[in-house]
Amino acid sequence: MAVNSNTTLAARPVKEVYAVSRLVREARGVLEGSFPLLWVEGEISNLAMPASGHIYFTLKDEAAQVRCAMFRNRNRQLRFVPENGIQVLLRVRVTLYEGRGEFQLVVEHMEEAGSGALQRAYEALKHRLGEEGLFDQATKKELPSMPKSIGIVSSPDGAAVHDILTVLNRRFPAANVILYPVAVQGNDSAKQIAQAIALADQRQECDLLIIGRGGGSLEDLWSFNEEQVARAIFACELPIISAVGHEVDFTIADFVADVRAATPSAAAEIAVPDTADWLSKINSYRQRLSELLTDYLKNERRNFNYLQQRLLSPQTKIEQQTQRLDNLQQQFQRSYLQLIKTKRQRLDYWSVRLKHPQAKIETQHYKVASFHDRLQQIIQHKMEHYRANLGQQIRTLAAVSPLNTLERGYSITTAIVSGDVLRNVDNIELGQHINVRLQQGQLRCEVKEVKND
Repeated sequence: MAVNSNTTLAARPVKEVYAVSRLVREARGVLEGSFPLLWVEGEISNLAMPASGHIYFTLKDEAAQVRCAMFRNRNRQLRFVPENGIQVLLRVRVTLYEGRGEFQLVVEHMEEAGSGALQRAYEALKHRLGEEGLFDQATKKELPSMPKSIGIVSSPDGAAVHDILTVLNRRFPAANVILYPVAVQGNDSAKQIAQAIALADQRQECDLLIIGRGGGSLEDLWSFNEEQVARAIFACELPIISAVGHEVDFTIADFVADVRAATPSAAAEIAVPDTADWLSKINSYRQRLSELLTDYLKNERRNFNYLQQRLLSPQTKIEQQTQRLDNLQQQFQRSYLQLIKTKRQRLDYWSVRLKHPQAKIETQHYKVASFHDRLQQIIQHKMEHYRANLGQQIRTLAAVSPLNTLERGYSITTAIVSGDVLRNVDNIELGQHINVRLQQGQLRCEVKEVKND
């Protein structure tokens, strides 16, 4: 069988040949699209920090290693200086360096591995408890101004207790101190601290609590960053001062407590007043009170002397009242006699008037006769006026009255039903009844014939 050589060549598949740059570029796209931002932990080696500001190193563990690059705009945020051999925690993007075709990690964030993990846990718990309201100022309790008993939750062997006792003894030795011994470091320390706070709250044998310890690393202070300690502080009804570490150290307990002190010694300063200050204030108040009391007594003595001068003897008071009574009696007699005189004068006046009523009657008769004459004249005048008006109206009515027309032989014809005056025959029908008014009397007629002239 013969085979066409042209057909054989056409059936062969065409090979797709990649350029190296294309291959590396597409591989880079696959890598970057397959991995999100992720955290990687390992040891730094082969560290290079050129003048450009970029950082290049190898991240390795026991079994593998990978090249890393951290560019200048990211390493400005570093809080430490990277060194060979240290464990770091990286936030990275997985990519491929096209220039050498090497798999590498581009670092977005770097932190030391040990403290970094604790710091993330610290920030996460702080955010969550803050969202729940454990740090709200509205929940903070006020410290007593002069506590009788102070509770201390700390290690009995630590320097913190010694510092607190020293300050309390110096400032306010009268305060009673109750120690609730706990471990402030180690696996079981957070549980002991929380239980001691709950025990003090249950017993209610002190007015406030101081919890804390001396300084140390983040790992050393971690017991006071535990959630169970934070919730025990929040649930406690006693006011709590947190004094953990040094002034730069902040723990979760500091945020939940009612008051945060920079150091244990500062907590003791806050917890009690200064005895010397109180004694100075008391002496100042005593002196002020003595001055006020002296001024008050002087004022009262002056008032007493004044009132004593104004106060009369009972005999003098009786004599004054007797004299006033005599004066009132004389005034009453004069007023009574004047009243009798006035009444008698009015009685005489009315008696005189009532003895001669005939003159008044005659005067009234004369007034009545005068009014009668005037009334007659007014009535006669009015009647003449009304007669004149009536005559004029009669003459006017006669001039326009239709009766004058009727006297000359005319009549007025109206329809029986409507009463309308009939002026032509247009609206008159045969058999219709009409009314004819003459000068004297009326005729009721029936129409027998209608003519239209």
